Amino acid sequence: MAAGGRGFASAQPKGGSPAGEVGGACSFPAGAVIGARSGVRGRARCLPGLEAGRKMLGLSLLVGFSTGLLAYYWARVPKRPLLVACQPFRSFLEKHCPIVDEKFYPTPWCFEGRLQTIVRVLLKSRPPVHYRSEVLRTRDGGQLLLDWADDEDRDTGHPDPESCPIVLFLPGLTGNSEETYILHMVRTARQQGYRAVVFNNRGCKGEELLTYRAFCANNTEDLELVVAHIKSQFPRAPLIAVGVSLGGILVLNYVGRKGREAGLVAAMTFSVTWDAFETTHSLERPLNLVLFNQRLTTNLRQLIQRHRKVIAEKLDVDHVLKARSIREFDERYTAVAFGYNSCEEYYRAASPRHKVHRFHVPVLCLNASDDPFSPQHAIPLDAAQCVPTLALLVTSHGGHIGFLEGLFPRHESYMDRVFAQFVAAVFEHQEELQAAVTAEGGKELERDQSPPLLDQ
Repeated sequence: MAAGGRGFASAQPKGGSPAGEVGGACSFPAGAVIGARSGVRGRARCLPGLEAGRKMLGLSLLVGFSTGLLAYYWARVPKRPLLVACQPFRSFLEKHCPIVDEKFYPTPWCFEGRLQTIVRVLLKSRPPVHYRSEVLRTRDGGQLLLDWADDEDRDTGHPDPESCPIVLFLPGLTGNSEETYILHMVRTARQQGYRAVVFNNRGCKGEELLTYRAFCANNTEDLELVVAHIKSQFPRAPLIAVGVSLGGILVLNYVGRKGREAGLVAAMTFSVTWDAFETTHSLERPLNLVLFNQRLTTNLRQLIQRHRKVIAEKLDVDHVLKARSIREFDERYTAVAFGYNSCEEYYRAASPRHKVHRFHVPVLCLNASDDPFSPQHAIPLDAAQCVPTLALLVTSHGGHIGFLEGLFPRHESYMDRVFAQFVAAVFEHQEELQAAVTAEGGKELERDQSPPLLDQ
């Protein structure tokens, strides 16, 4: 035993561990251990090179993707808008609104329609506008708010305040005078020396809803009241109506219904939806349903919830609040509240594309081909070729109330520039415009013989 013990002891190195053991757990040849340590050091020396290679690869991919995107953008995206209008209205626009012949350069990193629609909501700045509110009572016992832009430090600068031109704005669905797109156009109108007033649909500016009826795309009674009120206050002032989305539908239906008695020198719309059936079909596609339809329906349900007490006098509010799409909301609330037999009847009556032959007021409508709310095939391009008072300006990109341009699109948009040029052209060249849209007298018979409008 002693000999064996000494032999074992003599095999141990002075360090106390058997030769080749690492940590006393495994047995390797000493050379292998040295080689392993050298390999670790070698791999450690290679790591910075591998990391640098990965970074270079990622940078190369990013540069390649960016270059490809920019090449696609410059080759395919910037285009001149499509202008569809009869002569001489078309010539009037080309002369006094040069933007209709210029290329539109949408923001390179969000030129797609849905992105334009979403980014506008997230990034658009809010210029300060001070309003003076006026309450109007309606014939059915309701109320609505008019917001007059009242900048204390800015006068219109018009030589005759009584004849100072007025711009009437109509916001989109559940919108009001505080929407960013309204604020920008109101500021522009004031800078041009015009009065600006915003028509807020019932219940949309925080005021109490006094009746169970809020608003409807085909019911223009409140707009008729507003126009009559403005004309009574400023009988010598020219008036133009500018509607956005739902507000645009109201403007077009009003112009089609009132004809020469509209009380307007011109009208203008942005991102109007021409056919309610096509709009709901587009918004019920899976992606659009998630991004837009459900959000707007939530806003509508919140409006009903805020005014639940008065609405419950006539409608089943709980049933309305279960709506999960705009179509379901219109079936359960709008069509019922405004006396339609069905949602389909309401949509037929509310679609302005069927009324363009009754337009006796010059109208310019800006739409985008990639608007998820208003498909291009629903825009009445053919009809505009034989209606002397209608001009359609259609861009390839822009989305719904987007029309963003520049690398950081927080401020002025393409839509704002079209607005500024057209409004100035209307107010500064009224006689020339009137002559342009009445030159084709032969069209009057065709327009007067168009089928009657559906009742409200």
